[in-house]
Amino acid sequence: METVFAVRGAIQVSENSRESISAAVRKLVPALLGKNGIEQHSCVSVIFSVTRDLNAENPARALRGIGFAAVPLFCTQEPTYEGDLPRVIRVLVTYRAPEGERPSPVYLDGADQLRPDISS
Repeated sequence: METVFAVRGAIQVSENSRESISAAVRKLVPALLGKNGIEQHSCVSVIFSVTRDLNAENPARALRGIGFAAVPLFCTQEPTYEGDLPRVIRVLVTYRAPEGERPSPVYLDGADQLRPDISS
């Protein structure tokens, strides 16, 4: 029997450019799906959030560019908090998988600072 799970990931982007943001999405999402054995057809939805300093590209558009046209995608801006890590893309993937699975988050390129208790 299948159930719905959600798994998080994040990546710190080197700079606010269309190329850097797209490259980060192309690195983060496949790493997250691969680590968890998630096939694209099992994805229910993908939600991105970005820090205020990333506005050169929409991560959802970047993901569509590598073939996620059939998966509902959404992007929003993170609230700003004092001391936040700059240039971060966060992702929440909701997906279907067999019961008993245990999702494993992925934090890349400096974003492991966000969750040192579970860094990948």
